[in-house]
Amino acid sequence: MKIAVVILNWNGKKLLEQFLPSVVEHSKEATIYVVDNASTDDSINFLNSKYPSIKIINNTVNGGFAKGYNDALKHIETDVYCLLNSDVEVAENWLSPIINVFEKEPSTAIIQPKILDYKNKDYFEYAGAAGGFIDKYGFPYCRGRLFDTVEQDLGQYDDITDIFWASGACFFIRSEVFKKLNGFDEHFFAHIEEIDLCWRAKNSGYNIKYVYQSKVYHLGGATLSKASSKKTYLNFRNSLFTLIKNARGPLFPLMFFRLFLDGLASIKFLFDLKLSHALAILKSHVSFYWYLPYFLKQRQFQKNKIKYFSKTSVVIDYFVNKKTTYKCL
Repeated sequence: MKIAVVILNWNGKKLLEQFLPSVVEHSKEATIYVVDNASTDDSINFLNSKYPSIKIINNTVNGGFAKGYNDALKHIETDVYCLLNSDVEVAENWLSPIINVFEKEPSTAIIQPKILDYKNKDYFEYAGAAGGFIDKYGFPYCRGRLFDTVEQDLGQYDDITDIFWASGACFFIRSEVFKKLNGFDEHFFAHIEEIDLCWRAKNSGYNIKYVYQSKVYHLGGATLSKASSKKTYLNFRNSLFTLIKNARGPLFPLMFFRLFLDGLASIKFLFDLKLSHALAILKSHVSFYWYLPYFLKQRQFQKNKIKYFSKTSVVIDYFVNKKTTYKCL
């Protein structure tokens, strides 16, 4: 099985210097590509001089995560894409367990490894942890991370199991499935586009797995930090996009309550004196309404495939019922 490790880069020379050595050392089974999203730093010269064996794909514009990968993957012929963030250190033998599952399970289309915190390697990392799920109102959460509560890795999620979404920090997908699903939705730009793609894969009957034997260590926040109001904007807006495209059932009551919860979140930001984040949520709603006709059409195109996978409200469980770990849900 051929596998391509594809790293998206935008002005990330320092990250490439720090994290590429582990990828090169531990990825002998793969061909490594760096996709440059119209960087203005010295990334390309660095790669040419230090890593001449790495293949480089130059995108002419910075279309974010979604368009960046969509454009680049058209030029890569392989069985499996591994979309890897530039701020990820990989462990020894990280690819073999993934390849084994793909070879044994033809219906498994997407896989995520165990994602640990690069700064604190005994703990799961926020963006993916031990596999992602989504609640009835479109809020994503993970085994090992509910909202801001991140668990220590004590082996409690050492299994191979079905999950709902795989993290874009380290995202394995069969190339034929990526093409069949038309890749990422470029309206998302960045953040949550992998959840949308996973939901569409689920709706099409594919399985998504978490494979604990494969480990990577994610720095996180290298492009947009958690404190960035732009990140808040993209997360809230794109979550709404995902929900309206993919959720099953009566849409109006679902979206009404979700928008109400967003309003509560913006009020909390105001009380915490985070005005830029409160405004980011308002801005996300304006953008959502602007694109609403487009996404309603998208929903109509796939209405016969739409399924809904959760009856849980992680917001109520976490903030009201004080359930702070996945196993308490």
